[in-house]
Amino acid sequence: MQLVTIENHYMLHLIVNWFLSALSLLIVAAIVPGIEVAGFGTSLIAAIVIGLVNATLGFLLKILTFPLTLVTFGAFLIVINALMLKVAAAVIPGFKVRGCLAAIIGAILLGLLNTLLHWMFFAL
Repeated sequence: MQLVTIENHYMLHLIVNWFLSALSLLIVAAIVPGIEVAGFGTSLIAAIVIGLVNATLGFLLKILTFPLTLVTFGAFLIVINALMLKVAAAVIPGFKVRGCLAAIIGAILLGLLNTLLHWMFFAL
């Protein structure tokens, strides 16, 4: 009898990924003035909403702005990610992004920190 099936492994990976994303968001909120998260529960909800917004609206925007992304050598993706943060903050009570500069800095730090935490955790 096998206790850890492939499905359980993927589910565990998904949950750990979710928690690391929420932790990244909390750390970014502590560093960047203008980004506020009410608590860890709000951060968990925000991580899901940011993922859903990125997978839908973000995907569409990345397709539509592909020529601009090429011309800017990918830098315009930061603007799109900042916009996705602002959209997510608009629909989640307790999660606020005040200003474009906070959104841009937050998007950069969130991407870097999320990558670092996932690399540290899943490399073990």
